[in-house]
Amino acid sequence: MVAAHQFDGLVMIPNCDKNVPGLLMAAARLNIPSIFVSGGPMLAGKLKDGKRTCLSHMFEAVGAYKAGTLDEAGVAEMTENACPTCGSCSGMYTANSMNCLTEAIGMSLPGNGTIPAVYSARLRLAKHTGMKIMELVEKDIKPRDIMTAKAFDNAETVDMALGCSTNTMLHLPAIAHEAGVEIDLDKSNEISRRTPNLCHLAPAGSTYMEDLDLAGGVYAVMKELTKKDLLHTDLITATGKTVAENLEGVENTDEEIIRPIDNPFMATGGIAVLKGNLAPDGCVVKAAAVAPEMMEHEGPARVFDCEDDAIEAIYAKKINPGDVVVIRYEGPKGGPGMREMLNPTSAIAGMGLGESVALITDGRFSGATRGASIGHVSPEAASGGNIALVQEGDIISINIPECSIVLNVSDEELEKRRAAWVCPEPRIKTGYLARYAKMVSSADKGAILLP
Repeated sequence: MVAAHQFDGLVMIPNCDKNVPGLLMAAARLNIPSIFVSGGPMLAGKLKDGKRTCLSHMFEAVGAYKAGTLDEAGVAEMTENACPTCGSCSGMYTANSMNCLTEAIGMSLPGNGTIPAVYSARLRLAKHTGMKIMELVEKDIKPRDIMTAKAFDNAETVDMALGCSTNTMLHLPAIAHEAGVEIDLDKSNEISRRTPNLCHLAPAGSTYMEDLDLAGGVYAVMKELTKKDLLHTDLITATGKTVAENLEGVENTDEEIIRPIDNPFMATGGIAVLKGNLAPDGCVVKAAAVAPEMMEHEGPARVFDCEDDAIEAIYAKKINPGDVVVIRYEGPKGGPGMREMLNPTSAIAGMGLGESVALITDGRFSGATRGASIGHVSPEAASGGNIALVQEGDIISINIPECSIVLNVSDEELEKRRAAWVCPEPRIKTGYLARYAKMVSSADKGAILLP
């Protein structure tokens, strides 16, 4: 449509999980002056006891009800209050992660990721965005002028500091690909190792997007990062100014919400990339949302070939403390399309197993997922990755601080299993998704379509 109508510029208005990266990909591909303004996050909910709540608590309430630790009245109260206003869900979930990273990469005005949807400031931001696109068109500042390799480094650095959704490890490589930039997971780990985690918003903690906004927003986080020269500050942005110019006068006004860089929540970033024989090309976990006792874990595999079977087993109380739930054939090719595993991860947390059970999948998670939930296992099961060879009871060792994930089965045994392995029939055999499954890359490459 944009090419057909020969537009001079674009104002992109996304808000939820996938249309933010989708439009960033389109902006990079079209490469005409573009700017983003999202609809903004919702406010946190509030329960009768004064506690604040959010979407992830709603999902976990279902698990708590199944476990008998929450009654129907408690579920009803949560249902009425978890999502009290319009906007993207109130924690650092995927939508808000991507809208914050749109600021960090330089494609929006300040506040895009954090100003609540119901605030008048959101309308003012939209007005200013409409004014700013005229300047970008006049100066001919295009997305690929902004979304450079260094800008993606900045985005990943802010990602680690904020403790964003693991989905960013799919979306950023896909956006970068459209901009002619390649991102690999090894570099992501390098950035994580040098970037302290400064924020613990839901689901990692008990603070919300409105709190981050009041504390100074994404720019205040970026200002903290510049104190140790962790950002490239000479890059042009959609404000028409450089990162350094954008950050002039910015202050962190709440050091409980945005920790000072010398007093972080964690010395390393919020996301970790794990590798080992179970995931030779990598897998990802939101380390900032993992309970301390689960940072290292070893246990028997409980294997399921789809998400639905795993949920049924969890709710039937067939999963025990110490288990490692493996959900496979849910990757880009096997899904096809990597549906979101918020239901099983929330069921595990809601049933009181979040501090004793890990979950591993070649699919992906919601940004609302917490716990030792490890996704994007590459190569995926449908491509013959080793996750396809895991058998019930195999011991799996996870060490998040050391970025390792190991299936404790010998190479010889794995080769025997591989010789006997037969890939299941594809779930979708016709139409667009069938073509997608044949053309899609692995998750570590951003699940992009191959030429």
